[in-house]
Amino acid sequence: MEKNKKIKKKSLVDLVKGISFTRLSIKDQTFFVKRLSFLIKAGIPMRESLVMIREQTRKKGYALILDTVIDNVSNGQNLSTSLARFKNTFGEFAINIIGFGEQSGILSENLEYIADELKKRQALRKKIISASVYPIIVTIATIGIVAFLMVFLFPKILPIFASLHYDLPLSTRIVIALSNFITHWGLITLVFLIVFLVAFIITLKKNKRVAFQFDRVLLKLPIVGKIIQDYNVANFTRTMGLLLRGGITMGEALPISAKTTANLLYQKEFKALAQVVNRGQKISTHLAKSRDLFPDIVVQIISVGEHSGNLSNSLMYLSEMYEAEIDDFTKNLSSMVEPILMIIMGILVGFIAVSIITPIYGITQHLNVK
Repeated sequence: MEKNKKIKKKSLVDLVKGISFTRLSIKDQTFFVKRLSFLIKAGIPMRESLVMIREQTRKKGYALILDTVIDNVSNGQNLSTSLARFKNTFGEFAINIIGFGEQSGILSENLEYIADELKKRQALRKKIISASVYPIIVTIATIGIVAFLMVFLFPKILPIFASLHYDLPLSTRIVIALSNFITHWGLITLVFLIVFLVAFIITLKKNKRVAFQFDRVLLKLPIVGKIIQDYNVANFTRTMGLLLRGGITMGEALPISAKTTANLLYQKEFKALAQVVNRGQKISTHLAKSRDLFPDIVVQIISVGEHSGNLSNSLMYLSEMYEAEIDDFTKNLSSMVEPILMIIMGILVGFIAVSIITPIYGITQHLNVK
């Protein structure tokens, strides 16, 4: 009997370990905290609220997580303690906000904070992704047209040029060389590029030093760097503002903020800021040393918030300002990038067209003279 209990306990532990890595969409997380906040505000006990949410769940992984949380809460655990087993699913930000809400008796309000934060993050990601779609489509179309001309159309004209022994112009010889390379080595080159890309992505995940340098390079790129900076500043200020409003101390909030960003340069700065705060120094003084990551206006407004004792509102103001800036930037990105992409596309296609037409025109002129 005791042996069966040990086996059952071990299998339950393995199950929890397995589902702790289950990923939930931002939409599912938002639904969970929003619905839980509504039910608690309506006076329904925690366990019954969780059971009601579980009954509306159809996803297997999500359902297993809720079953575990319901079981833990039924045995007297706090919601935050139970959710802490699924940090990869809910994140430390949400867990800490929930934990303070349970201690201070404002759990429903804190859950609403989390729902607002998740909505903001989802909106930011959608804006950045939608702004990237058009340039990617145009780039793929350009590559496809050039590949078609080089691989299928141009090789059919080459025998005509070869049979007439005509001295071809430089542009045509360049296109012939590229066409031959793509025809004979194109597939091997494509496979090599895919293997290189996969190896590079694995290296970025495994080697923190390489990933750190890669993030540094991205921040220096003209358009991409601006988007990354604005996104990280908006994410940092909103997370910090909400944590401080939720009652989390600055020293506790900064390490949590470090874990909410994927950019290693900003992670390093947030961890350094935590040490600065623990020494009793102002964060605006430290941020002023990193102007490439934090613009002057960020430093100034945070400094005002520190002096006025209203830092959380200053951070929320900054987050709204940078979110609006990202919104405007992404709206205008297509109109900014479109002319550049069209010019590049026109140059490539035009170069190939001229390389085909010029020798044909020269051959006809040569035949007419004869």
